[in-house]
Amino acid sequence: MKIMIASDVHGSSYYAEKIKSTFEKEGAELLVLLGDIYNPGPRNPIEKVREYAPLKVAETFNSVKDRLMVIKGNCDSQVDTLISEFYFAEEGVILEGGKRITLTHGHIFNKDNMPPACGDALIYGHVHTGFIIKENGVTIANPGSVTLPKEGTAHSYLILDGGVLTLKDIDGGKVVQEEKI
Repeated sequence: MKIMIASDVHGSSYYAEKIKSTFEKEGAELLVLLGDIYNPGPRNPIEKVREYAPLKVAETFNSVKDRLMVIKGNCDSQVDTLISEFYFAEEGVILEGGKRITLTHGHIFNKDNMPPACGDALIYGHVHTGFIIKENGVTIANPGSVTLPKEGTAHSYLILDGGVLTLKDIDGGKVVQEEKI
């Protein structure tokens, strides 16, 4: 199953639409969002969010709710569920190609604080920098932020297909990094 993973939309209707169109172009079967869907949070000024419009973001993601898995981020709140036709899970697990992959936002569990028994891979958002690394036999990846990337990284997302993680720039689809789990 081909899976697209993105994170940290922070209310940008521009990047929500870009995620949806990229998801369709990639031909993925499942779209995973790793949190911080609507609210920019206290450290991300709204004026830095391109086309800030949480209700439009909700419309965009509600339109693919049957192919959507959403993990709750530290900027997501209970009130966000009022405009969402999808569930915000605290964390998730995907079994793909015989591999167990743990999904979380990253504000609690991350490469510096690994969850117990995370399996073969840990994928999380939160830090707004895309990467794929291996530590102690575990693949650790972050799709970065599509809206507010940090440290000079791309507006990026991940594709999981056949046990391979590919980090791509959402502005053109250029492969940034690739690693087999």
